[in-house]
Amino acid sequence: MIDTILLSCWECITVIRLRLLLSSFHPVVSSLLLGTVFARAAASMSLPFLAIYLTGHTDLGPAAIGLAIGAGSLAGTFGGFVGGSLSDRIGRKAVMLVSLYGWGFVFIGFAFAEGFWPFLLLSMANGLCRSFYEPVSQALMADLTEKDKRYRVFSLRYTAINIGVAVGPLLGAYIGLVADGLPFVVTGVVYFVYAASLHALLNRFGIRRIEGEAREPVTMRASWTIVVRDAALRYFLLGSMIIAVGYSQMTVTLSQVAGQRFADGAALFAVLMSVNAVVVIALQLPLSRWSERRPPLQSLALGAAMYALGDVGFAYANGWAAMIAAMVVFTLGEILTFPAGSVLIDRIAPERLRGAYFGAQTFQNAGHFVGPWLGGLLLAEYGGTVMFNTIAAITLTAVLFYRRGSAVYEAKLRDDRSAA
Repeated sequence: MIDTILLSCWECITVIRLRLLLSSFHPVVSSLLLGTVFARAAASMSLPFLAIYLTGHTDLGPAAIGLAIGAGSLAGTFGGFVGGSLSDRIGRKAVMLVSLYGWGFVFIGFAFAEGFWPFLLLSMANGLCRSFYEPVSQALMADLTEKDKRYRVFSLRYTAINIGVAVGPLLGAYIGLVADGLPFVVTGVVYFVYAASLHALLNRFGIRRIEGEAREPVTMRASWTIVVRDAALRYFLLGSMIIAVGYSQMTVTLSQVAGQRFADGAALFAVLMSVNAVVVIALQLPLSRWSERRPPLQSLALGAAMYALGDVGFAYANGWAAMIAAMVVFTLGEILTFPAGSVLIDRIAPERLRGAYFGAQTFQNAGHFVGPWLGGLLLAEYGGTVMFNTIAAITLTAVLFYRRGSAVYEAKLRDDRSAA
């Protein structure tokens, strides 16, 4: 109860601070940030309960349910580049609106679908809509924001995501008491309303002029060729995949370790998730001010170190206080790495290929697939202490890839200046 009250207080304070900050950005950027809060809250009302919903309303077994839900992440891994490339070619507006309206139909479909194949297809469509919308919305935010303010924008976006994710499950649990399929319908309606309001706003501000009607279109094949040949991007993506391997332990193996190590492990894990949300909401903005005055590589390196220290803390914690302290440190890594990763991609992306580069960032989802699998293997064979220490060591190697990518990028800049 206390952690819920604290979370609500921090959310109120942060929302007020967000409203003050939003006035300094383009109205479309402000709308995207506010829309992120509502869209993520709506999605979090329903998606976390999808496995429970399928268990109670279908005859699907655990393996089939896992496959259906996991298909969304798999589709999203490859869909981001396609959506980003399309946005470079036909415009951000078209791709974002199609994905948002389509998302609304997907959520309503979850409420009425029956059988394995409909849920599998809906899950894949959900992953595609997410992978189309999120990279393109980030690219549009960068299009409409001065370079020196982009770190703050990406930090605010991450804060907005966490506010929505913190509120959504509580609303979903309450609404689900009335009718189990209702949260999916409500989520769909919220996405329709958000899409319609964003549509009107983009029309009002003439987004085609903002994007640049004279921009030379680039084919998807040409975009792919440029992206795969960018060595700096490859190193950054590898670093992001490794970070994702470390981050994914928080949502999968940490709950298992808590259950094995403590009699009231489920209650402890719930508290840890609340601590994570409170720390993100409370510290994202002040830490973003610190980070935006420094190179993104510095934030990424420090963030990776915080992940590793948090994992080591989980490895040896023998009480609630130690677990909570480890979660605070781990969350600092989360706060530092997520916005910095977006800034790094924005920095190396050619202006006409910004969508494709942000779309390529979704390939880091491979780390979210490998991470739970690897963590589960280590946990089963060697226990939580060895598992968390091993993941900590792996996470630190991300710094090597980020440094190498930065070195390649700086060398390319020097060569371009020499050629000019």
